Amino acid sequence: MAPTPARLTLKPGTAWQDAWRRSLAAAPEAFRSDRVLNLWAGRWHADGRALAATSPLDASPIVGPPRLDGPAAQQAVRAALDQHRAWRHVPLAERRARVGATLDALTGHRELLALLLVWEIGKPWRLATADVDRAIDGVRWYVENIDVMLAGRTPLPGPVSNIASWNYPMSVLVHAMLVQALAGNAVIAKTPTDGGVACLTLASALAVREGIPVTLVSGSGGELSEALVRSPEIGCVSFVGGRDTGARIATAVADLGKPHILEQEGLNTWGIWNFTDWVGLAGVIPKLFDYGKQRCTAYPRFVVQRTLFDQFLAAYLPAVRSVRAGHPLAVDDPQDPLPELDFGPLINAAKAKELSDQVAEAVDRGAVPLHRGSLSDGRFLPGQDTSAYLAPVTLLNPPPSSPLFHAEPFGPVDTIVLVDTEAELLAAMNASNGALVATLSTDDPDTFDRLAPQIRAFKVGRGKPRSRGDREELFGGYGASWRGAFVGGDLLVRAVTEGPAGERAPGNFPDYRLIP
Repeated sequence: MAPTPARLTLKPGTAWQDAWRRSLAAAPEAFRSDRVLNLWAGRWHADGRALAATSPLDASPIVGPPRLDGPAAQQAVRAALDQHRAWRHVPLAERRARVGATLDALTGHRELLALLLVWEIGKPWRLATADVDRAIDGVRWYVENIDVMLAGRTPLPGPVSNIASWNYPMSVLVHAMLVQALAGNAVIAKTPTDGGVACLTLASALAVREGIPVTLVSGSGGELSEALVRSPEIGCVSFVGGRDTGARIATAVADLGKPHILEQEGLNTWGIWNFTDWVGLAGVIPKLFDYGKQRCTAYPRFVVQRTLFDQFLAAYLPAVRSVRAGHPLAVDDPQDPLPELDFGPLINAAKAKELSDQVAEAVDRGAVPLHRGSLSDGRFLPGQDTSAYLAPVTLLNPPPSSPLFHAEPFGPVDTIVLVDTEAELLAAMNASNGALVATLSTDDPDTFDRLAPQIRAFKVGRGKPRSRGDREELFGGYGASWRGAFVGGDLLVRAVTEGPAGERAPGNFPDYRLIP
């Protein structure tokens, strides 16, 4: 990280108060001076208990979610079914036109949506704008290709219920909602507990203006799950989040026989075996720290052939030391563009402390600290609160008793495991019983072709990181990292529509799996 300049300043026009004022002007129906509203039955309601919230950027107050209770959520679900019954009969040409108009409106408010993401979930500007752009561009592709995807298919009997984590409100949640609506379904979404409510509220307001049947509610998962998962009105459940919550939802939808898409966490790994392109690897390492590895396709684990460890470290350590972190809106001069950072804060101070404690505990139990970054090297405003920030950390051989050994840290903590045989390599890469992505770096194509099918990840890259993907590319998971229908391309549409009698969507089900 570069040394911090003497005094940084907040970029003019980017303060939370500026973002909030612009949101009030853009969608006065959805915002009040001190809170956001819930959206159900096609109208905005000042119901629910508005919670206090702080920004991960600097712990300053921002607006929190207006949490409904279970009975109110059930009322919202029943109203969504009424919307669904009307919307499913709207001609496809009209649905395409309305979704297209929504995308135009989102494009017109691109910078405001991105600024809200910066304040609410701590994304650097480059990544926040990319999140907005991926949502818009991805849904446009579906608008252009939906005719073929819907041939012989009909909407579900009830609305799609969306429960997603906070890290990608636009490119995951809004993207899914608009494609589901394009396919003929009313959509329900729960705002993530940890952030993104204002961004989602603005996006939903723009969609509702164009006649899209959106329901947006806030509340605790425990209180709203009965309505959003178990209600007979729900036609499909789409979930993105952790394994514990995902397992409970999986049990519920299995009992009820509901269509479902459940994306869950997994420890994505990068294996190094009989490999020599260290310059290429060093160029990739900083990019793997995008958004502080707070994403489902992050790579927090390297599994390295022991005889290559010295060469790996020679490539890895200079690369990780170049990672840039700090306040995403801090500039040297008011006229400067926003900084090109790899990441800002974690989602909150509690998460930063949790990871710091896990690192300390792992070291106490025998892990070797190979790298510890310092917040003193970051870009921060004078005197700002940095409690949600964590500098990169790299540990060698975390003990099996540590959560860092078998679980996704969801933060800028890398772990390295050394192995001597191919069998050990595969065992270490499969430590979490299923993952979304993995990579194997090896010079020998035959070795890759032989080992890659034994790695329990949905996508395995050869020397390159894999991502969630967009448009035609499938996405799913193996083992405990996924339950239900796969998505991507026409599979996303198939997952939220009905086809020929007896058809089952490809996915990770107990008795069926599509091998990508």
